[in-house]
Amino acid sequence: MNRREFIAGGVVSLATAKWLSGEAFAAPAAQHVTPKVEEGVHWYNPQDWGIEGKGWNDTERYYDRLPKKAHGVVRDVVWNLSRHSAGMVVRFASDSPTIKIRYKLLSSRVAMTNMSAMGTSGVDLYGQLPDGRWSWVACSKPDKQEINAVLVTGLKPGYRAYMAYLPLYNGVESLEFGVNAGSWFVAQPPRTEKPIVFYGTSILHGASASRPGMPHAAILGRRLNKPFINLGFSGNALMEPEIASLLTELDPAVYVIDALPNMVPTLVKERAENFLRKLREAKPKIPIVCVEDRTYGDAPFIQGRRDRNDGSRKEFKIAHDKLIKEGMTGLSYVEGENLLGDDFEATADGSHPSDLGFWRQAAVLEPVIRKALAGG
Repeated sequence: MNRREFIAGGVVSLATAKWLSGEAFAAPAAQHVTPKVEEGVHWYNPQDWGIEGKGWNDTERYYDRLPKKAHGVVRDVVWNLSRHSAGMVVRFASDSPTIKIRYKLLSSRVAMTNMSAMGTSGVDLYGQLPDGRWSWVACSKPDKQEINAVLVTGLKPGYRAYMAYLPLYNGVESLEFGVNAGSWFVAQPPRTEKPIVFYGTSILHGASASRPGMPHAAILGRRLNKPFINLGFSGNALMEPEIASLLTELDPAVYVIDALPNMVPTLVKERAENFLRKLREAKPKIPIVCVEDRTYGDAPFIQGRRDRNDGSRKEFKIAHDKLIKEGMTGLSYVEGENLLGDDFEATADGSHPSDLGFWRQAAVLEPVIRKALAGG
């Protein structure tokens, strides 16, 4: 069944028709895939049409974030964190009133002390509204390593596009979506336009979002209508040359470098300039957005936290300004003092944003990234 036949099969919204035709996102043609049929449910495996948010195809496991050649090159802790599926998105369209899901997680640890099971290991479903905006639909509620559940039921009649964000702090071994027999299902391959590539810490990785669609990178992906790649490595974004080399292999629309929360001032001084220089030498025309660390939620009361913010920011700004003075173009700089607001209410634990914090961070970054995308 091709796209025209699918659209002709019933009434669809303008936004959905554009989505299916590839107009809305400049995506490849919708793709027919053959399901497994079991007890009145058609099960579809995203590996048959591809997922968005992968920077490399040659991975050891399908849902890994770094290529297999990085194993043994990056530090072991970075490699292990790269096996989390943060930022990966499955895209499809269907008119099924029920959507089911079954998947196996890499780790049996489905929750963390500062994150619920939904944020750590859930699959977060968004649907497209008639005006083209994306709106939350449902999130799985994992309580074990293997999940087989109804993701949502009772959906209003009609064809619509969906995006499903994969777990933030767990890996995925296998994944399938199920729809009712007799319902339409159109697989949508990843968009071909250049993505926004984010490199950063546990904050970018997703701590402490309530669900996988709420980190700022995901929010910005929806607002800017752009694919994105999440290279957040919890506690381990240290601007290492090995990571810089990997980043230069990608072909993004924009780089967003947000590693300061993991770096003390001496390390920023030692590495930031060379890290940015390596990106610019390899990609002379791609904009780079430099983001300071957010202000700790308890900074008004603990001087050491304030000192950490101030020292890292000072060294990062020195590196940025030196490169600008040398004539490097395409660099933007985002201050961190009010990245999460000015009321100290937007973290879960003083460091990691709550959903409110991620929403605010996205609001600060959005105009900067829009300007960079426009060549400003």
